[in-house]
This record gives sequence, C-alpha cells and structure tokens, in this order.
Amino acid sequence: MSRLVYLGCFAYLVVGLGQLVIGAIMEPMVHAYGVQYGDGGQLVMHQFLGGMAGILCAPWLIGKVGKKAVLLSAIGFMTVAEFLYTLLPPWWVMLTIAPFAGVGLGMTEAVVGSFIIGASGAKANTAMSRVETFFGVGALLIPFAGAALIEAGYWKLSFGIVGVLAAVTFLLWSIWWPSVLDQPAASAGGSVHGGHEVHAEAAPKLTSRSLVILVACAVFFIVYVGLEMSYIHYLPSLLVQTNGLVESSATLALSLFWGAMVIGRLVAGQIADRVGGSAYLIGTCIITAVLFILMTLFTGALPAFVLAFAVGLTMSGMFAIALVFANRATPGRTERTTSLLMACGGIGGALLPKGTGWFLDQHGPEAVRWLFAGTAALMLLVILWASLTSRRSASATASVLMTMHK
Repeated sequence: MSRLVYLGCFAYLVVGLGQLVIGAIMEPMVHAYGVQYGDGGQLVMHQFLGGMAGILCAPWLIGKVGKKAVLLSAIGFMTVAEFLYTLLPPWWVMLTIAPFAGVGLGMTEAVVGSFIIGASGAKANTAMSRVETFFGVGALLIPFAGAALIEAGYWKLSFGIVGVLAAVTFLLWSIWWPSVLDQPAASAGGSVHGGHEVHAEAAPKLTSRSLVILVACAVFFIVYVGLEMSYIHYLPSLLVQTNGLVESSATLALSLFWGAMVIGRLVAGQIADRVGGSAYLIGTCIITAVLFILMTLFTGALPAFVLAFAVGLTMSGMFAIALVFANRATPGRTERTTSLLMACGGIGGALLPKGTGWFLDQHGPEAVRWLFAGTAALMLLVILWASLTSRRSASATASVLMTMHK
C-alpha cells in the first residue's frame, strides 16, 4: 500500500506540473506566437478535451488490456507530448499536440486516483489528500521554474522539465509496480473497490437519490475545475494588466496559490474525516465565494497576492474530498465514478478557461473578477444541492434500518 501511495504522489506531482505549465508561461507564449489570450485558452481547452477523452476511455481500456498497460501508455503520451511542446512548433501543431498531452495527463490522474481510492477503504480521504498534495507541489514549483526561465529567456524549457520528470515517472511505475494492484483485470466498465475487482454486472444499481448526488457532484466538478483552471491560467495576466507587474513577478502569484494548496491538503483529509465530507465542502465553498467577491473590491497587487493564498487554502481539499464523497454515495463503482467525475472536471477545465480568455479579451480584467465571483457562488449552490440530497438519502436509509430492526 505504501508503495502505491508513494508512486501515486510522484505521478500526481508530474501531472500537477503538466496541467499548470501552460498557465505559468501563458504571457510570453502568446506574445511569442502573436496570438490572443483566447487562443491561449484554446490550447488549454484542447489539452483538457484530450484529458476528458482519456479519462472516459480508461475503465474500458483497463478491462481490455489491464491496469499496467493503460497507465504506462498514458504516462508515455504525456512524456512525448511535453518534449514536442518544447520544440515550439507552429501554433496549429501545438493545438494538435495538446489533446495527446491531455490524454496522458488526464488518464494518469484518473487511473492513479481510482487505484488509491479503491485500495484505501476508510482512509480514502486521507490517502487522496496526501496524493493531491503532490499535485499541489507540482503546481507550486512550476511557477517558480517558469518565472526563472522567463527571466532567462528560456521559458520553453518549462515543457522540457515536465517531459523529463514524466519519463522518470514511467520508469518508476515500470520497475516498482505495486503488488496490491496485481489483481485480475476488470471487465470493461468494472471498478476497484477495497483493493478488489468488482465487475460491472456485480456493481449495485444506483438509487434515484444516489443518481441525483452523482449528477450534482458531476456539475460540481465541472464548475470547480473550470474555476480553478481559469483562475490560475489568467491570474498572472490580470496582475500584468491591472497592476503593471512584469510577467515573471506576476507568475509568482501562482506560487502563493499553490503553496497554500499544499499546506491545506496536508490537513484536509483529517479535517474532512472529523467534521464529515459534506460539512467540509459546504464550509470551504462559502469561504471561497466570499474571497472571490473580495477580489472584485480590492484589486491592488498586495490584496491580490494575499487573496490568492487564501483561495488556495480554502480550495485545497475540495477535489479529493468531493471525489471520496461521491464514491461513498455510489459504493462498488469506484473506477466508473472516479472516471466520470474527472471527465466532468475535464469539461470544466476545457470550456471555462476558453470562455474566460474570450471574456478577458472582450471585457477586461475587472469583468473577469466578477465572473470568478459568480462561478464561486454557483459552486456553493451545487454542493448544497448534493449535500441536502445526501442527507435525505442517509435519513431514508436509517428509517428503513430502524423499521427492519423493529
């Protein structure tokens, strides 16, 4: 189990680097290619759409060729794509490479995440928070690397760093494959639960309330990932346009955000286990909405840096805790639920940054801040919907059990 967590942490570190590298160097990249922010958003969208495709195909592919072949293929896609990015080919070629990079990044994240949740049982919140911490570490490091490389005039090497680490990840998983995963391959659509395979025909059917919770969580992942990706990809640009910061200094704001993410994820799992996943998600969504509203009122450079840290802290555990929350509402379907929700995150991560880039071009940075605040408020409403449905489901189950006991 420990080997699985350690390998998962390293894989998520590289995925964090790969998911955020475009945002870290967005400013010099759009200027070098002579394109607009909306075009940069198009690159992000292509990558996330590829990730969505990879995530959705992962359960079926695992059933066909096995866990190891699928994961190593995904890491291989990621490695090759990042090295091709480094060459800075024509823009249309960059847009062509992006879906393949997305397949590698998205499939790696989904497959490793399903492995961790399936093998962790009651400790899933803590295990996923620990692994997600390393996603945050990767996202924390890439702005520093990006800022230094921008300053030196070699920003394109940011992609090369990700490529090298992806190659190392490939070797680590090839050599030290965790024995806990050496189970018979699941049939297409099967899932991993409690470290054992649950075939599609054996998985329990969703109740109407479980289906509603799953739909609500799917919407939550669309909004959450879309908001996070939009914020981190365009925060440096907002600071450049509004506050006149140089590109390398503006990029360092992302380091504050991801530094807070790392700190928050160190304790998010334990807090969620103590207060409950539903209460944790509601509380953090309320605070996040308030912080984004404050961003519309305080637009100076110092408040922007302080609020970036605060938002990173409150959003730090949302992804992992919501993933576990949804899986517990739909037991026995871990691989499918995880893939579905991560695919929904891919939809949000593809469409919202694209829309935000267009919105920034058309309406300017002030309007984008209000867009972020409105999206955060929507995220709060969605998690309230999921939580209330979950509580009704729990109450109904308790009533049935009491009736049976009598």
